[in-house]
Amino acid sequence: MVHRIPLVAAALAAAVFGAVAVVTPPVYAVGASATAGKHADGTARGRYLIRTSGCNDCHTAGFATTDGKVPEKDWLTGDALGWQGPWGTTYAPNLRMYFQTIDERSWLEVARAREFRPPMPGPSLRAMTDDDLRAVYRYVRALGPAGGPAPAYAPPGHQVAGPVVVFPAPPK
Repeated sequence: MVHRIPLVAAALAAAVFGAVAVVTPPVYAVGASATAGKHADGTARGRYLIRTSGCNDCHTAGFATTDGKVPEKDWLTGDALGWQGPWGTTYAPNLRMYFQTIDERSWLEVARAREFRPPMPGPSLRAMTDDDLRAVYRYVRALGPAGGPAPAYAPPGHQVAGPVVVFPAPPK
């Protein structure tokens, strides 16, 4: 059974979640952890960036729909909610598992060069500084592996089993 979220709600969600990463300030904002600047390894900064850049909205099941009331031990373990459009159906992968398979240098290369399918805000990720990308990497690695893999990408026209957010084709 395919669940469809109204187009306006899906577009608004994509715009809001994508825009959050674009406006993340390069310095600690009011309300950031007082200990954020004390960790030389960047994990506190990485946690701050994850919390403010919208990563959990897609990569943590139930995060967006519960106003962030998901325990940190469950963050970034992927989601079975599909994002479907002309590109096919994508799923937010389990970053906790992925970051265990890649080193920091490779993560920087992926973050800078990879073309991501929607709704991943690739331009926002590429706009981060190397120091911010390192901090994100170190925080996610420090969380350790948890959860299982998200469903695999499905090409256009393939049926998927779980719920999806459906995006329309762009205007011609």
